[in-house]
Amino acid sequence: MTADAEEWKRWTDARTATVSAPHGMLALTGTYWLDAESVEIPGIPGRWSAGSDAVRVVAAAADGLRAGDAVVDGELLLHPDTYSRAGVVSYGDTLLVPIEREGELAVRVFDPEAESRASFAGISVFPYAPEWSVAAVFTPFEDGEQAVTVPNADGRERSLAVAGRLAFHLAGEPCTLTVGRGRRGLSGVIADATSGSETYRFRFITLPAPDADGRTVLDLNRAYLPPCAFADHFICPFPPPGNRLPLAVRAGEKAVLRR
Repeated sequence: MTADAEEWKRWTDARTATVSAPHGMLALTGTYWLDAESVEIPGIPGRWSAGSDAVRVVAAAADGLRAGDAVVDGELLLHPDTYSRAGVVSYGDTLLVPIEREGELAVRVFDPEAESRASFAGISVFPYAPEWSVAAVFTPFEDGEQAVTVPNADGRERSLAVAGRLAFHLAGEPCTLTVGRGRRGLSGVIADATSGSETYRFRFITLPAPDADGRTVLDLNRAYLPPCAFADHFICPFPPPGNRLPLAVRAGEKAVLRR
């Protein structure tokens, strides 16, 4: 096995461990959108509502909610995941994580006893193939980052930030993708001729940050399943227009395996 193949194997093993962790993607049992009126979350104590920029929970000490080592007794404001440190509350082994999407606040419930976690049997992947790792050139949009509206897995349409186009060759054919900037490089949402049949309906990609000339590497061996492939309560964006490759990309993750 080559060094690249060994590194890819470590990456696939880490992916399996991450999604199947006690509070990993497979543990998500619900996403509950909030407004100013307080509501109950099924199976969770307290009253939950949306403040101006934080999730508000009101609970008594006897309810058993905890924020770190402290028992929640009264009102507590929780910053969502768009902050550097999101507020998190636990109820026994269950984790409650506030999120914010386009100004709307919600609470996600991660339960280690979730059925989807119990039935998980791994992630099916294509064998590593070096020909799916290709040189690419990123060209940023002249006007800077843009927002395109795309459908999401929950049936709603939301904006997706994109920063430029990626140019490369696959099987001798020129291809382009629209990508955004992530925390450590570039990221994109793609589909191809296998999507919805041999593989999940779409996949995510990440790439190293481009150099001063825009050069980077697109390794489709690391095309990976979006969170909504593991739990229905994620709201993943679909590929933007033009991000369906015309050929069959038999590389990367295929699907979630169930017992």
